[in-house]
Amino acid sequence: MSETADLIIVGAGPAGMAAAATAVAGGLRVVLVDSGTAVGGQFWRHPPQEARPAIATEDLHHGLREYRALERELSAGRAAGRLDLRLAHHVWSAVREEAGFEVHAVDRREAPQETAVTLRAPRLLVATGAYDRQLPFPGWDLPGVLTVGGLQALLKGGGVAAGSRVVLGGTGPFLLPVAAGLAARGVEVVTVCEAAGPLAWLRHPGALLRNPGKWAEGAGYAVTLARHRVRVRPRTAIIGADGGDRVSSVRIASLDPDGRPRPGTERRIEADTVGVGWGFTPQLDLLIPLGCELADFEDGNTAVAVDDGQRTTVAGLYAAGEACGVGGAPLAVAEGRLAAGSVLIDSSAGPAPGRRTPAALRAEVARQRAFARALALAHPIPPGWSSWLTDETVVCRCEEVTAGAVRAACAEGGARDHRQVKQLTRAGMGWCQGRMCGPAVHCLASPDQRAYTPAERLVATPVTLGALADLDENQQETNKEYR
Repeated sequence: MSETADLIIVGAGPAGMAAAATAVAGGLRVVLVDSGTAVGGQFWRHPPQEARPAIATEDLHHGLREYRALERELSAGRAAGRLDLRLAHHVWSAVREEAGFEVHAVDRREAPQETAVTLRAPRLLVATGAYDRQLPFPGWDLPGVLTVGGLQALLKGGGVAAGSRVVLGGTGPFLLPVAAGLAARGVEVVTVCEAAGPLAWLRHPGALLRNPGKWAEGAGYAVTLARHRVRVRPRTAIIGADGGDRVSSVRIASLDPDGRPRPGTERRIEADTVGVGWGFTPQLDLLIPLGCELADFEDGNTAVAVDDGQRTTVAGLYAAGEACGVGGAPLAVAEGRLAAGSVLIDSSAGPAPGRRTPAALRAEVARQRAFARALALAHPIPPGWSSWLTDETVVCRCEEVTAGAVRAACAEGGARDHRQVKQLTRAGMGWCQGRMCGPAVHCLASPDQRAYTPAERLVATPVTLGALADLDENQQETNKEYR
């Protein structure tokens, strides 16, 4: 299958939905591609359509009015024949060609069968979001230890609580909605360990004052946690987990200013489930091979560099949402609409329709970006977190590479970043391709704490040899047509 459009958008989360709705309203033919079975991404994840009446998850969401409005706009675009929505399509490569971009995907709607799909358009917008950033600790590979994003995905996608006695840890406000959602469904959330101090936000009062909605959201979580007697422990971290077939307890400790456990503060808490999250890492797998410039972000990640219209440094390539730096759904929506407006202008299709002007959207993006920077600075990764690790702690779970092996690669092998560690130890060569261990290996190997940039991957997601064979056959048929 080979298709041509005016614009391809990869990712149907908040940024991709907003971009598609705006571009279609402006008269463009758009292909919207997403690996999920419904639009909304991780932020607006819902149970399957047939299960929604029986599973109540609306209280877990924010911005549902925006989501439903975007759904209506996309439905109107499909009815008008200007939007081609490709769900359950996993994009594994995007390349530049003379006429624009060629996007390769596999259609997994009839899994386990896969069908190769090639999409072409003069312009490409990448809105692939982000994924949970993890820091290892002894016992983090036990069954029952999940990311906080995984816990929330189970709640939103199926109304499933992963355990009955849960401890959460890490840093950032994302811990609060997960704790509140679990507690509201009868789960005993024993404690929430927040590595940052409570006064960190006072250093960034401007960002808080310009975003009063964030205060209201946080207050709502605080009320829920207080009602269910969930204790939040500041400057505290989960430094270990124990158990046999499943996690049975965690070890927590208070942290000093460098993030090292304070002597004498360690305590053990019984739990059957643990959720851990240290922020998010932008999903850049499609963008890095295309050669666009990256920029360091305050949270220790690199993100794609864009101008004030969401254009990357590659002609015809745009980005919106978390790929430009993690900042939340309202920012992603504004960036998606702004990016689509730039596509319309660059395509000579006229200005973007809607009540919000490009200037108003740019102001909204700037305001939300300022809050995202303040958030990153208030909730950093503790510099001394590696002191939690023993040499036997597994860092790369796919290849079973330990912290001791990573340290040896740096001390004896001269490795100075995660790419060199991978060459010496295979850390990052497994099924996840470094998504779980990459940031941690980078922190262990990079003494100057440079921002983390994922390794370049020409294949962004696992793809079967059968799908590649289909791709080859389709290319041969295309060549016959040209001849």
